[in-house]
Amino acid sequence: MIVVAGEALIDLVPQGPGALAELKPALGGGPYNTAVALGRLGSRTAFCSRTSHDAFGEALLDGLRHAGVDVSGVQRGTEPTTLAVATIDASGSAAYSFYVDGTADRLFTAPAALPAGTRAVSFGTCSLVLEPGASAYEELMRTAAAQGLFTALDPNVRAGLIPDADAYRARFKSWLPTVTLLKLSAEDAEWLGGTPREWLAAGPAAVVVTQGGDGLTVFTRNGAEYSVPGEEVAVVDTIGAGDTVNAALLHGLSTQDALSAEALDALGTQGWTRLLRFAARAAAITCSRAGAEPPYAAELGDL
Repeated sequence: MIVVAGEALIDLVPQGPGALAELKPALGGGPYNTAVALGRLGSRTAFCSRTSHDAFGEALLDGLRHAGVDVSGVQRGTEPTTLAVATIDASGSAAYSFYVDGTADRLFTAPAALPAGTRAVSFGTCSLVLEPGASAYEELMRTAAAQGLFTALDPNVRAGLIPDADAYRARFKSWLPTVTLLKLSAEDAEWLGGTPREWLAAGPAAVVVTQGGDGLTVFTRNGAEYSVPGEEVAVVDTIGAGDTVNAALLHGLSTQDALSAEALDALGTQGWTRLLRFAARAAAITCSRAGAEPPYAAELGDL
């Protein structure tokens, strides 16, 4: 079982140019997209979050169920669902503004236990920023690490939601001793400051940096560095691409029985290159269609 912990929200995606373009609601949130992508790839997956009883909340849960994700541990509340308004530029890249005050996912509390058979827990995005839920997710991260579980972190920085950048950067560094695999975009890496080697020294066994169409690079704690190019594709938008990379990495590691720091050390050139290419291929498919629509296993073929 791979558990994905974090927010589920509704993306309002413009259907044309201009500030007053028609907005289409789409299921989203970094952790939500990661869970859906894992389910579509065939990994046994559970979602750990708090969602609204409103119509958007019900639609989010239906999307998870349709992907085969276990939602039995999702907490519920009467508060509204978080909304994220997307803006798409000429290259297909997305930026967001958020409506988060008083929403259901902010009131998440750490569960007493994770599902039986949990081997890995994935964290990231808004859920690690918005209090009081952020502290609860942080508690869960530290608990999972203390239990010897594989922990994955994608900070997926949304700078507009972070009131104190320096405090968040310090908090990010405090998470690193509890993280097995850190994945982040080149833009996030620049905003956070530091280097993959500095982050590796603080705890993770590997750091994967995504560079959009230029591909992915992994840095490992034993000093290795491996890169693969991006897959060429006609980009519709990049919504969910990074989340798809998260899922592909976790799925690939799971299928290789490599969900441990020691197993990451042992992957070597062939293992890492194969895994990164799989993730690049998955992300390219997501970029080739509108919204966060990650691929199914049959579209990707073998790892």
